Amino acid sequence: MHAAHPARDQAEASAGEAGGGPARPGPADRKTVLEPAEIGRALTRIAHEILERTDGAAGVVLLGIPTRGVPLAARLAAKITQVEGRPLPHGSLDITMYRDDLRLRPARGLGPTEVPAEGIDGAIVVIVDDVLYSGRTVRAALDALNDLGRPRAVQLAVLIDRGHRELPVRPDYVGKNLPTSKQEVVRVLLTEVDSQDAVIIGRAATTEQRSGT
Repeated sequence: MHAAHPARDQAEASAGEAGGGPARPGPADRKTVLEPAEIGRALTRIAHEILERTDGAAGVVLLGIPTRGVPLAARLAAKITQVEGRPLPHGSLDITMYRDDLRLRPARGLGPTEVPAEGIDGAIVVIVDDVLYSGRTVRAALDALNDLGRPRAVQLAVLIDRGHRELPVRPDYVGKNLPTSKQEVVRVLLTEVDSQDAVIIGRAATTEQRSGT
């Protein structure tokens, strides 16, 4: 991950981070920018890039940020396992208590943190999320990771990079760069959570409904 002090971005800048999220744009003002097949191809490309840059994913652990980063990490692990013929450790990393906006937003439920039994010490940890926005979620993820162990390196994989960074964070692996305005909402829908795969962009009705952290 190329970042002076990264943070989970608003990975769920589309769906609201870690679970709940901004109001969905209405049918009239939303547009589907990625279909299921395109999402699949983007993840396949990311999986192969991880393999190329980490010597066959040796010593790699994938940790998804709830909510949608977790199934994305599982999908990437499955694709890499299919190529390498061996299981790739993956899990989840909840960043709720490490966020810098806890006093500004309503209380939210804690998500699971599930780290492979071998831990992360000396590993290459790839943090996985759906949408990269401000960079603050990634910063929180790095703080959470610091309490779990000392990885050899930390990288960041996101399905969508929508820009508007507030912290010096740059992903190592990107499914699609999607230029947006701050008045727009980007929603990533995944079958495991939403019963369908799609990336949708639309306009938010109010500031509170915009994706952002």
